[in-house]
Amino acid sequence: MLRLTERLGPIAASQATDSLMLPYELRIRGRLKTVSDAGRELGLFLDRGPVLRDGEGLRAENGEVVRIRAADEPVITARVLAGLPLARLAYHLGNRHVQLALGEDEKGGFVRFPPDHVLETLAERLGATLERFDAPFDPEPGAYQQPDGHEHGHHHHDHARVHAH
Repeated sequence: MLRLTERLGPIAASQATDSLMLPYELRIRGRLKTVSDAGRELGLFLDRGPVLRDGEGLRAENGEVVRIRAADEPVITARVLAGLPLARLAYHLGNRHVQLALGEDEKGGFVRFPPDHVLETLAERLGATLERFDAPFDPEPGAYQQPDGHEHGHHHHDHARVHAH
């Protein structure tokens, strides 16, 4: 089994010796036993927390590199007019504490989420039209998470040491 232990960030496909296609629910895991796209047994032994992003490279203990690919999965794409309607849609869906992907294409801006009848009803009540199809789901990282996967903005310190009385 090839043991993947190091995150490399985004890489070109030509930099990898193999690839691994995973749905979002498996890209959030730091520990996973799976099979690569070429049929090789892989074990992920990564730090927990950061989501594996489409195009991210992972280095194995032997130096080989495997590239992550986001699998197509069922998604709902909600579209509404740009500006305040789109901001309102993103706000109310995000207020439900679910993972959301935000994007823009030739049709305009959108909010994308996994199928959920409650969220779909809410989006329609806010004036959105819904499209159902299979596509990679790559939600927004948290507000304090930087592209390198490290969190910033919320630090703990030893009050006794910092505020000696």
